[in-house]
Amino acid sequence: MNKLSHSISDSWVPYSHPAVYRVTPQDGAGRVLAGIPGGDSLPFVRLVGSLEPPYFLLYVLHTPRGEREAGRYQSPPLSQAQFQEFMQRFGAYLSSDARFGIWVHSAQDQATVVWDRHNQLFAYGPLARYCAELDALGYTEGDASIPVPHQHHYRQEFDADAKEILENLPWTYSPQQPEDQQ
Repeated sequence: MNKLSHSISDSWVPYSHPAVYRVTPQDGAGRVLAGIPGGDSLPFVRLVGSLEPPYFLLYVLHTPRGEREAGRYQSPPLSQAQFQEFMQRFGAYLSSDARFGIWVHSAQDQATVVWDRHNQLFAYGPLARYCAELDALGYTEGDASIPVPHQHHYRQEFDADAKEILENLPWTYSPQQPEDQQ
């Protein structure tokens, strides 16, 4: 299953990013932008794992299918083990459905890793560390842009997971920000 499709010769076909990344200037500090081939959660897990816990998750629900109100759901601080358990439990959903974006912040490293609905990673903080993790996964330098036109997939088979993810932690809710709205 895939989060994203693109149009080729008037047909919608699954889209998967190649294993590429680029370091780009961003507010003077820079960021890493990488594609996630096939929606595989491993690059996200590896970049987050390179950071010091505790981690704060921000689950940005922008296209709900009845599970709860659109908005931002922030977790309490999580240990490395709690983050790993979360990813093991919800990895299939996170890899296959485009109704959300998920952010992880490490206050210790002043770093954030974002996995968005387009299967792109945006990583702010220790850029050399991120690049080393991606290199170890076989990534090369390249463009992880989104195809145009494209479409997102919100899968009925993940509705129960989408509801459970919001019951799994004591999230703190806040409304969407303008940049969250799709």
